[in-house]
Amino acid sequence: MPSHSTVVDVSVATIQAQLPAPVIFGDWVMKMREFATVRIRTSSGHEGWAFTLTRDGAVAEQIRKSIAPVYAGTDIADREATFRTAKGRTYGSHSAGVGLRALSIVDLAAWDAAAKIADKSIAEFLGGKVKPMPATCIIGYPPAIMPPDKTGAQAADFYAKGWRRFKAPMAATWELSAARLRAIRKAAPDAWLGTDLVWMFKTVDEAAAYADSIADIDMGCIEDIFPPGNAGMLAALRKRVPMPIWQGDEQGGSYYPEALIMAGSVDRVRVDLTCMGGITGGRAVIDECLAAGVDFGPHMFPHTHSQVFSAWGFDDKPIEWGVPWTGVHPYDDALAQPQIMAGGLMKPLPQGPGFGKMIDKAWCLSQPHQDPDNILQ
Repeated sequence: MPSHSTVVDVSVATIQAQLPAPVIFGDWVMKMREFATVRIRTSSGHEGWAFTLTRDGAVAEQIRKSIAPVYAGTDIADREATFRTAKGRTYGSHSAGVGLRALSIVDLAAWDAAAKIADKSIAEFLGGKVKPMPATCIIGYPPAIMPPDKTGAQAADFYAKGWRRFKAPMAATWELSAARLRAIRKAAPDAWLGTDLVWMFKTVDEAAAYADSIADIDMGCIEDIFPPGNAGMLAALRKRVPMPIWQGDEQGGSYYPEALIMAGSVDRVRVDLTCMGGITGGRAVIDECLAAGVDFGPHMFPHTHSQVFSAWGFDDKPIEWGVPWTGVHPYDDALAQPQIMAGGLMKPLPQGPGFGKMIDKAWCLSQPHQDPDNILQ
């Protein structure tokens, strides 16, 4: 760090991103996607920004109540120690769940501010650089109303644009879900194809039955099969299905990914820095996977993960992008979009300083929002 800089303010706003149609996964019904965005200001006048999905948790309240007071007055150069202090003072709240999610985006914003003070991109600041990376197109949204023929047409359109990796979530029924996957495979016969089961399965037998019904499609993965919390069920399923199992989008915290690794539950651990500890805490998740020889890869948030993963030397990990304005991840849609190269690789995003542009205030203000500190103005 070329100079010291004190954290003078940590503020947060909440944005309720409106969807073109409700996203329905069984009992899980999303009528909007809610995001929390954080701004850290330093005495040098620099601002650090980061954002995450709230998943309907009180992320903003947690930041204001128990995280911002810890960060205020600290030196941004001491951000890793401040992270550990904030976590240690409230282990019961900050070791997992909403508390860890809140602490994670404050940590990311602190790293963004520090990189800006150093006048470096976040990748340079982490000692690496951004490289072309594989890109996965999340298609088939809104899943409750997108029929197989339109899902296949969407895949064909993006295949023609150079995409070579696709993932689609479950539809309203097993039969429709399988039909959509077959339509994608027909449109993109040589593409990698995965499916998100969005925690809709309750038993190993029913999950295995569905996996067997799509085994002929040459699936790259089935993902997030059971609700978080039962590594043993996943391990039992893994012994019965022919395709790789990925899990972990919304987990993190206590015993993650230790429980998945010890149980032999997964072929790939999913990593999300926006809810698993930011840069400071999230790196430990990756190091645990590396030590165990278990594969890992990022969940969504491409503007964060593409830069950090590449800087750390993991530029072979695929970065996920939703089709813009279909309801996959609307906060991303207002930011820089990927440019696809030969072989389905994405060009590096425009660089810094810091993470670069991590908020489109005009879009945020166009959505229902709570902004008591006026950080969106």
